[in-house]
Amino acid sequence: KMIQSMTGYGKAEVNLETTHFNIEVKSLNSKQIDTTIKMSSIYRSKEISIRKLISQKLHRGKIELSIWKENLSSGSNYILNTEALKDYHKQILNLKKDLQIENNISNSSSYKLSPPEIIPTLLNLPNAVLKGEDAVKPNDWDEIEKGIMIAIDNLLQFRLDEGEKLEKDIHSRIQKLTVMLNDLSPFAKLRIEKVKTRLLEKLSEIDSGNIDHNRFEQELIYYLEKQDITEEIVRLDSHLNYFAESINEKSPNGKKLGFISQEIGREINTIGSKSSDIEMQKIVVQMKDELEKIKEQLLNAL
Repeated sequence: KMIQSMTGYGKAEVNLETTHFNIEVKSLNSKQIDTTIKMSSIYRSKEISIRKLISQKLHRGKIELSIWKENLSSGSNYILNTEALKDYHKQILNLKKDLQIENNISNSSSYKLSPPEIIPTLLNLPNAVLKGEDAVKPNDWDEIEKGIMIAIDNLLQFRLDEGEKLEKDIHSRIQKLTVMLNDLSPFAKLRIEKVKTRLLEKLSEIDSGNIDHNRFEQELIYYLEKQDITEEIVRLDSHLNYFAESINEKSPNGKKLGFISQEIGREINTIGSKSSDIEMQKIVVQMKDELEKIKEQLLNAL
């Protein structure tokens, strides 16, 4: 149970009799799952099942899967399409028969096609030669699929290792915010006393004979409530505790932590807008700085 990073890399190699496959999976951060697959067109029918597998295993991120092939044999990458060549030859013999070439010009040997002459003619016909990779062995894909699973597992381990670093950093910053909040709390009561004193001093300078004291008391209470940050401090403390609990939940939890960090920011901003004291403002600026760093890190959390 921990944060996983969306950044990751995994690779695998598949060695077959005459072929070698290199498989790579890369992952970067993204709001949704965004998969790109690069592989030979002969495996296109497998693409939907690969996308489904990636979605189930990796959940979110900008994913790129590459599968490329190296031929190990020094032989040609092309093979003769013997069935087609035999069929062409049969058709040519039938054509000779239909045109009665040998009967009509039996004395002229130049009209007879000998094997050395007929072979180049046959090889120039469509589909006489096939590219080697067009011939796929049935069990090749099973091995490639195993390779894809290994590459994805490697990437998942990479994500866990990166996630551990992320979690340590974010956790330390949340602790800093908690310490700053504790530093801020004593100001909550002190500043209300300061505001009260300042208002009473101002009031003593005014001719109090014309003041409606009931109305003034109501206005004073309303003003002091607007200045009070006790509720914001309680809510901020609650959000920080909730964040610390949620960071230990099973991944993916990055989006949830992002939403909680927005609520933390809202309370810090409200405290900042109510803070006239220079020392309070300094703490609020430090809190905003720490929160921005947390938000940056969370962009990479799964």
